[in-house]
Amino acid sequence: MTDTPGPDDQTPRRNFYGRLKGKALKPSQKRYLDEDLPRLALPGVAREDNPARTPLDLGALFGGRPVWLEIGYGGGEHLVHQAGAHPETGFIGAEPYINGTAMLLGKLRRAGVRNVRLHPGDARDLMDVLPPASIDRAFLLYPDPWPKARHHRRRFVTPEHLGPLARALRPGAVLRVATDIPDYVRQTLEEVPRAGFDWLAECPADWRAPWDDWISTRYEQKALREGRVPHYLTFRRKG
Repeated sequence: MTDTPGPDDQTPRRNFYGRLKGKALKPSQKRYLDEDLPRLALPGVAREDNPARTPLDLGALFGGRPVWLEIGYGGGEHLVHQAGAHPETGFIGAEPYINGTAMLLGKLRRAGVRNVRLHPGDARDLMDVLPPASIDRAFLLYPDPWPKARHHRRRFVTPEHLGPLARALRPGAVLRVATDIPDYVRQTLEEVPRAGFDWLAECPADWRAPWDDWISTRYEQKALREGRVPHYLTFRRKG
């Protein structure tokens, strides 16, 4: 993911790598996108709607509640689980894969969860408009591993992404990263502390055992079936 100059040489045009859409959507999923997404999508994130990149008013959006962020929510299992367990908290989810958003919207309907807002697009555009120190917790769960060495710069755990995330997190905020890819673990442990985080691990159980409030996602279940070992890494934003 890199930036290249836009037509006016002022706003960079971002290259995006990854899937935006998969197999054909079910009629019910199309209905969720038509009926629910306009109400839940965050206003002012798309560049064409907010060219000045004015920060979002999270206080107005969530009534002054703490705000947690999930980057790449996949099919939405974890986001719905956390939002249902913490109705006193506002949640933001970012995911460019439209099939995942359609699945999430169905889960939100069935669960009756109402404290979630979404950005169905590039998380970097969302980072542009998150106010500094406005996020109380963030999740990066089974991100795209980009396994080839020449693609490692596309991973989320790079300065391009971690710098804006660190800016958006308040001091003391927790960042959770789950991955089943050993080299992603290596890069995470190298890059996240450099971005201003402490790794909260004192013994192997701190990264081998899932968090107490964890719900296993379909991506994790696939990893387990294929014999890969999950790692659960917890960081705290420095003051």
